[in-house]
Amino acid sequence: MPHPLRIAVLASGRGSNLAALLAARARGELAAEFVLVASDKAQAGALKLAEAAGIPTLVLDPKAYPDRRAFDLDLFDQLAASGAELVVLAGFMRILDGEAIAPWTGRMLNIHPSLLPKYRGLHTHRRALEAGDLEHGASVHFVTAELDGGPVVAQARLPVEPGEDEHRLAQRLLPLEHRLLPATVGLIAQGRLGWRDGAPTFDGQPLTAPLRLGPQGLLPA
Repeated sequence: MPHPLRIAVLASGRGSNLAALLAARARGELAAEFVLVASDKAQAGALKLAEAAGIPTLVLDPKAYPDRRAFDLDLFDQLAASGAELVVLAGFMRILDGEAIAPWTGRMLNIHPSLLPKYRGLHTHRRALEAGDLEHGASVHFVTAELDGGPVVAQARLPVEPGEDEHRLAQRLLPLEHRLLPATVGLIAQGRLGWRDGAPTFDGQPLTAPLRLGPQGLLPA
């Protein structure tokens, strides 16, 4: 029987997506061992969640480094030392150096609150509303040096309701994010979602469109 997937999580905030991953593991839906939770914020709620779950934690202060590249190189050295096989960015609010993340190509995921390639960066809910979009959602993608620009592997969608503001839209999307990320990581843990020849694969075949989150989990688009 294959060993549980060894995962390191990077988070800057309260850690709600980390909590969703831990809950999925507790339900037996995610065969994973969390080997490290790291943050650039000493007060991040994600660190407290990790400590409560008995997961090793790491805090690195960006101000202690001469530049972003030095910070990122040290961070990813420590991630490698943790034995992580997959790195999950769960609300990690930093742009990453391309050299530092190059060894992790195909082994690092990010969740982003928009239907990528729409609305990379910040304020995604506001931008979707300002554009008059009828549909919004969240995406999980493999991380590359391009901000929110790596190959998208899974998405969750929801209709935009008339008259709602960005706060309500964000609130309605969050439960879908909390299903989408564990389901995607679960497919990697099962060996169904992977990376080959510079592109994502699903069940051994090239993934040509993002998987879609439905009532029964992630399904081919």
